[in-house]
Order: sequence, then C-alpha cells, then structure tokens
Amino acid sequence: MVQAAKNLFLILSALFPIVDPLGGSPIFLAMTRDYSRSTRRALSLRIAINSFLLLVGSYFVGTHILAFFGISLPVVQVGGGLIVISTGWALLKQRYDEDPTAVKKKIQPADPFHNAFYPLTLPLTVGPGSISVAITLGANAPHYQGFNLLSILTAIVGSVLLAASIFLCYGFSDRLGRALGRTGMTVIIQLTSFLLVCIGVQILWNGVSALLVSVPLHIR
Repeated sequence: MVQAAKNLFLILSALFPIVDPLGGSPIFLAMTRDYSRSTRRALSLRIAINSFLLLVGSYFVGTHILAFFGISLPVVQVGGGLIVISTGWALLKQRYDEDPTAVKKKIQPADPFHNAFYPLTLPLTVGPGSISVAITLGANAPHYQGFNLLSILTAIVGSVLLAASIFLCYGFSDRLGRALGRTGMTVIIQLTSFLLVCIGVQILWNGVSALLVSVPLHIR
C-alpha cells in the first residue's frame, strides 16, 4: 500500500502541472462564453471523461499504439505543438469587446458538444505533453511496480482524480469570470492565450530538438 501511495503521488505530481485544469479554465470559459451554465457543466463533464480515457489509454497502451503505427514521441510533440500554437493564436486574435447579445444572435443552434473532444479535450486539456508523460509513466511502470492489479488501480485512481479536477475547474469557470469581471477576464484570457502559444512553441521545439538529435544516428 505504501508503494501504491508513492506511485499515485508520482502520477499526480507528474501529470497535474501539465494538465493544469485551473490554468485552462479561462480558455474553456472563453470558448464557451455563450453557453448556458448547465450546458457548460455538461460539457466539462464530457471533457473530464474524455481526458480520463486519454490518460488511461496513454498510460497502458500508448507505447504499443505508437509502435504499431511507427510514430515516435517527438513526432507527436511536433504535431501537437503546431495544434496548440494554432489554437492559442486563434484565441489571441479573438475579440472580446462585442456586445454579448449581438454575439448570441450570431450563434447557430449547433451541437454544443461538437468540440468536446477536439480541441477542448485534445490538445487544450490533455495535450502532447500530458500524453508523453503518461506514456513514459506507463512504459516505466514494469521497472518499479509491475503490471498487477494494485498498479492498475493506482493508475486508474490517479486518472480519476485528474478528471475530477478538470470537471471542477471547468464546470465552475463561470464563477471565476464573475469574480474577475469583464475587463479582468479579457486580460486573463489574452495572457493565457499568449502563454498557450508559448507552450505550443516549447512543445514543438522539444519534438524538433529530439528529431534533430536522432538525425546523425539515421545517417550512420
């Protein structure tokens, strides 16, 4: 049980800062600002479930899937980094000074869950960094705990706790908006969007750097 507690702490300490549901809540609120509170809560629950499945899948079968398709982690980082940059840039260019009633008139009665997986779950919540860490934890699991029932439950419990934090931070992001006010929320969203672009560049560079290091090996 002590080893399981240590493994659970390792999973949470490694993944929670990268998933960062509290930091992602302003982005979620910006992309769902015209949704009702109940719709936003339901959407946050869907994102939490999707995130749980992604994390568990990456932990247990991520390395096998990448090996099957012949895809390396640096390639995943490059592709994911480009998507994060694109999403952050789009949010950075978005205007927030429009009349809310005018905005709502332009909203089409589309499925509010259309973007639940992409881009709200992947890559905004569980991005290439989170997937890479989850795959690494899963790949190294046999070296320190073995694939037994206790280790499986530890990984599942850790993913459930992360998914619960995502639901709470996203589902109650409207309270953050009310506390900050319209001007404060605009500033937070702009800053977070800029940071999202920077994070995307860093993820992209990590992948490119790893690919460049491997070039001499392929030449030989």
